[in-house]
Amino acid sequence: MYIIKFLYNHHMQTKWDLSTFYKSPGDPQIEIDKKIILEKAKEFAKKWQGRVDYLSDPVLLKQALDDYEVFIRNYDNGGKVYFYFYLSNVLNQLDNNIRAKLNLATDFVLEVENNIRFFELSLKDVKITNVPGYEHFLERIIAERKHVLSEPEEKIISLKSQSGYQSWVDMTEKFLSRDNISLLQSQMADVNKKTRDTAAVKFNEIMEKYSDVAEHELNAVLQNKKVDDQLRKFPRPDSSRHLGDDMETETIDQLVKVVTDNFAVAHEFYKLKAKLLGVKKLKYHERLVPVGAKDRTYKLEEMVSLCGDVFASLDPEFKAIFDAFLNDGKVDLLPQKGKTGGAACIDVVKSCPTFIFQNFTGKIRDITTLAHEMGHGINSELYRKTQNGLNFGVPMSTAEVASTFMEDFVLERLIREADEKTRLSLFVSKLYHDICTIFRQVALYNFEKELHAEFRAKGYLPKEEIGKLFQKHMAVYMGPAVEQSPGSENWWVYWSHIRYYFYVYSYAGGLLISKNLQKQVRVNPKFIANVKQFLSAGLSDSPKNIFAKLGINISDANFWQSGIDEVKSLLEETKNLYSNQ
Repeated sequence: MYIIKFLYNHHMQTKWDLSTFYKSPGDPQIEIDKKIILEKAKEFAKKWQGRVDYLSDPVLLKQALDDYEVFIRNYDNGGKVYFYFYLSNVLNQLDNNIRAKLNLATDFVLEVENNIRFFELSLKDVKITNVPGYEHFLERIIAERKHVLSEPEEKIISLKSQSGYQSWVDMTEKFLSRDNISLLQSQMADVNKKTRDTAAVKFNEIMEKYSDVAEHELNAVLQNKKVDDQLRKFPRPDSSRHLGDDMETETIDQLVKVVTDNFAVAHEFYKLKAKLLGVKKLKYHERLVPVGAKDRTYKLEEMVSLCGDVFASLDPEFKAIFDAFLNDGKVDLLPQKGKTGGAACIDVVKSCPTFIFQNFTGKIRDITTLAHEMGHGINSELYRKTQNGLNFGVPMSTAEVASTFMEDFVLERLIREADEKTRLSLFVSKLYHDICTIFRQVALYNFEKELHAEFRAKGYLPKEEIGKLFQKHMAVYMGPAVEQSPGSENWWVYWSHIRYYFYVYSYAGGLLISKNLQKQVRVNPKFIANVKQFLSAGLSDSPKNIFAKLGINISDANFWQSGIDEVKSLLEETKNLYSNQ
C-alpha cells in the first residue's frame, strides 16, 4: 500500500475565505462597487461609442483596445461583485437570500455588458489585426462576425438568457442539491455490494423524482439553443462551440471519429473489469467499483501531501502555486449540505483570484480530482501572469490538457510506489479514468448530437425518448459487458454538461494531447518548459498554432490514434498483470 512521505503544513485551509471580497452578502461596499463598475462602463462608452475612426487607424485602435483591456481586466463579468455571489451560491445552493442576490448580480452583469457591447460588435468591421498584444483577439472577432447580430438584437438575446435559459438550468441544479448525490455516487463505488446496490437504488429514485422537471427543463434548453442557432445562422448545433473554442470543425470531427472507431478498447476494458469483479456482466453503477485491492480510505492530509509532492517534482512553480491556493483560502475541500456537487476550478476575471472546490470523501478518485482541478488552477495562474485581460482564459478545446496532465502524473506516482497487489487496482483505476475521459465523453458527444437532431426534427422529446437515446449511446461505447440497468435511463438528469452544449469532446482531446506532453516530459524532464509555454499562452493564439510551436500537429488523425494506442498498451499490461497474479 502507498505510504505517504510528507505531511502538509498546518497553515492549510480547507474552506474558502470569501471575506477578501466582502464582509457579508449585505456589505454596503457591494453597492458602491456596482456604481463604480457601471460608471467605468459608461465612461468607456462615452469615449468610444458612435465612432468608426479607430476601425481604420492603427494608433486609435491600439488606444481603444488598451482602454477596453483595462475595463475587461478589472470588471469583466461583473468583477468581484458577481464572483462573490457566484462563489457563495456554490457553497450553499439552498440559501434563497444568496440565490436572490446572485440573480440581481446577474442582472447587473447584463446591464454593464449592454453598455460596452457596442465595442466588440463594432470590431466586426475592422480590417487591422497587427496590433501588438491583441492580434489573435482581433482574428477571433473577424472569424465570428458573420454570426454576430445587430447591437439591439444582441442585447435582447443577452437579456433573455437569464429567464430563457439560465433559470431553467439553475432550477434543476437546485433540486438536485437538496439530495446528497455526491455521497451516493461515492457509495456506489464501494467494494461492499450491499452498500453500492443500496446507494444505486436511492440514486435512481432521486433521478426518477426529478426526471419530469428535467424533461421540461431540457426541452426548454434545447429550444433556446435551436432559436439562437437559427438567428446566428450556424449550420450545425455544435458549430458555435467549435467557433467559440477556436477549433476547426474538421479537427473535432476527426477526433470524434477516431475515438468512436476505437470503442472496442472500452468494450475490452469492461469485459476485464467484469472478470475481475467475478460477474458475467457489470451493473451500470458497478463500473465505478475499484478492483484488485481493498478500497482504502485516504486522509485529507495524505491527499494534499501526495499532490504537492508530485507538483514539486514536475516544476517548483507548480508547487508554489499549489501552496498558495491552500494557504490563502482559495480551496474548499469538504462536502456540506447545499454545496454544489462534484468539483471545479473557477476564474471569471483577471483582477480576481482563482478558486477551487471539491467534495472530499476519502476515496482514491478524490486524490486525482484534486490533481485535476489544481491542473486547471496552475494553468490559470500561469496565464494570469503573462496575458492581458483580453487574452485571459483558455479555450474550452484545450482546457482539459493541464488538468489531465497533472492528474495522470499523480496517478502514476500512486502506481509506481504501490505494492504488487495494489498496483493492479491502480492500473484498473487509471484505465477507468482513461476510458471515461476519452471514450465515455465522445459517446456523450455523440448522444448530444443525436439529442439535438431528434429535438429539431420532432419539436419535443419526452423523458422516455431522452432515456432511450442516452442508453443507446452508453451501450455502444460500453459494449456487452455492462448492463444498461433499470434506472440508468435517467442518469442524464444530473449530467450538467448537456446543458452547456458539446464541450465534452474537450475532455477526450485534452487527455490525448496531454498524453503526448507527458510522454515527452518522461523522456526529457526539461520539456516541462515547453509545457509551461503552452500553459502560459492563454487566448493569445489558436490551439492549433500553440501546439504547432511545440511540434504537435492536432490536425493529424494519427496523432489522436497514437494516444489511444497508449491506452491499448496499458490495457494489455493490465491483462498481463492480472494473469500473473
